[in-house]
Amino acid sequence: MGKPTGFREFGRQTPVDRDPLLRILDWKEFHNPMSDGELRNQGARCMDCGVPFCHTGDLMANMASGCPVNNLIPEWNDLVYHGRWKDALDRLHRTNNFPEFTGRVCPAPCEGSCCLGVNEPAVTIKNIECAIIDYGFEQGWVVPEPPKLRTGKRIAVVGSGPAGLACAAQLNRAGHWVTVYERHDRIGGLLMYGIPNMKLDKTEVVERRVRILEQEGITFVTSTEIGRDIDAEKLRSDFDAVVLCTGSTRPRDLTIPGRQFRGIHFAMDFLLPNTRSLLNSAHADADFISAKDKHVIVIGGGDTGNDCLGTSIRHRCRSLVNFEIVERPPLERSPNNPWPQWPRIFRVDYGHLEASARFGHDPRQFSVETVEFLGNPEGHVTAVRTCEVDWQKVTEGGPPFTPIPGTEKDYPADLVLLALGFLGPEHSAAQQLGIAVREGRGGMSWFTAEHEKYTTNVSNVFVAGDCRRGQSLVVWAINEGRGAAREVDRFLMGSTDLP
Repeated sequence: MGKPTGFREFGRQTPVDRDPLLRILDWKEFHNPMSDGELRNQGARCMDCGVPFCHTGDLMANMASGCPVNNLIPEWNDLVYHGRWKDALDRLHRTNNFPEFTGRVCPAPCEGSCCLGVNEPAVTIKNIECAIIDYGFEQGWVVPEPPKLRTGKRIAVVGSGPAGLACAAQLNRAGHWVTVYERHDRIGGLLMYGIPNMKLDKTEVVERRVRILEQEGITFVTSTEIGRDIDAEKLRSDFDAVVLCTGSTRPRDLTIPGRQFRGIHFAMDFLLPNTRSLLNSAHADADFISAKDKHVIVIGGGDTGNDCLGTSIRHRCRSLVNFEIVERPPLERSPNNPWPQWPRIFRVDYGHLEASARFGHDPRQFSVETVEFLGNPEGHVTAVRTCEVDWQKVTEGGPPFTPIPGTEKDYPADLVLLALGFLGPEHSAAQQLGIAVREGRGGMSWFTAEHEKYTTNVSNVFVAGDCRRGQSLVVWAINEGRGAAREVDRFLMGSTDLP
């Protein structure tokens, strides 16, 4: 504990973001850096608790509590306070392969379980993490570290999202030869095409790390889908082990009247081509779904819905509305949501803030059910019909809410984006391999494997990340990728030194 009175002397301070009305004019990251002195003061707020819940990585009430990769948070907070940035970087890399990703896109469950957060604003853990790794790159401390010895074992990792990259990095560190297969034209999975550039820069951040992994000896194969371009069973026979990290990519649909109208798209069909076109041609090729001059409605909240808001605003949409069927969360923790659970409170993310600045109000409408899409004779959507719902009244034999009669309303819509979550992975590769699948409600399904073991019913095939656990956080994907690498190493070598 570098400064015992730090948490009393310094208030919580976060970076000052670029002005919303200015940053929506480009696709650059919108956070401004903090000074060395400001960051050291924030590190001083950490109390080095006797039981630091921030790095426990538990699940409470089905949500993350603490850091899923068990970052040694009090240690590197203290090191930052003392100005020992390189030591802080070493501590950070012990548990997290890619802090430059989590420091930008993780919702920071660590801060939700910070002991200071019981009655004061939590320590700015996420911002300090991002500052450590960014400073490490600036100083040239982050360099390729290829293994000194090779085992001769060959592993195929299918999918290059955070789980696949973490798995590949750890297996390569153990001395195995690793080949990563990605069906898209660039490496990164959802880091590349699922998260917009203004949240996570693709050239300066994602591709920078991929180049280091290549220099460390990992082979990347793009534009190759296992199960279609290469038979999954052949892959299994060609490698000593196969790890599926294919993510959760089957979107949940909204099958209500009018769904057939044009102009209604899944969120990822909107976000992915947008980023690809941005990287390929700065949008000059027009090979993406544009929201320019359109009345846009985003159905569903969460990170994906928020990303649709930020992207639509940068397209210069005419209007923007976001429907959420859930109730508006409270401003502070409710009695049934105690610390150290993740605080289910009302939050304003970057897209909400930008929409408020652009249109003068928060785009979200809570407790709203979408009941019908309306269209014109040409077959294009023109409006969305909704009704309000009462969460205090349960529909017998139906959902845990009741539609409120007389609250029907039509909203104009030229473009509707469905951000309703995902049902699990696509199954072509798993079917060819004969991997067991566990079923859930509403068409949900995932590859069967136990957490911390990651083994399937097929001897040398492992699964990790969202394809195993369901849609989750980037930091959970890194946790699973590292865990799967450890078990693959144990399977191949009889024992493992991987953490």
